[in-house]
Amino acid sequence: MNRRLMSFVVVLVVAVFLVAHGAFSQSTSSTTRRAISLPDDNSQLPFSGAILTGNTLYMSGRIGIDAKTGKAPADIDEEIKILLDHVKATLTAAGMSMDDLVYVQVACTDLALYDKFNTAYRSYFTTKEFPAREFIGVATLLRGGHFEVQAIAVKR
Repeated sequence: MNRRLMSFVVVLVVAVFLVAHGAFSQSTSSTTRRAISLPDDNSQLPFSGAILTGNTLYMSGRIGIDAKTGKAPADIDEEIKILLDHVKATLTAAGMSMDDLVYVQVACTDLALYDKFNTAYRSYFTTKEFPAREFIGVATLLRGGHFEVQAIAVKR
């Protein structure tokens, strides 16, 4: 009987060790999180231009601002180009491309500019599988901008 008790204690100790070892040795899910900033991003603002976590990039709202004046250019086509070039540069900094976008939200102060925006927007993609997108009207945007874009991209 003593032998049975000793065997039981040994099995119990081994079982406790294995359970404890398994519980403490499991690796925690440590998804990396990294802010993506471009040289012209204002580091004084209380937000990041984009956050890369795992293979997903979350881009903050961005307007097409001329770096020299700090305002949106008077020429709408130039504003759109500055804006979409910045989106593309942010994606590139994260190791992605425009084709990795899965969702885009565009805020616009004049919905009559919808077709003009679409013409430029379409030219930034190499695929016909465009991201899901929302194009909404807003009353005003910062610094005289006509468009603001925020987006989510997932690395293919």
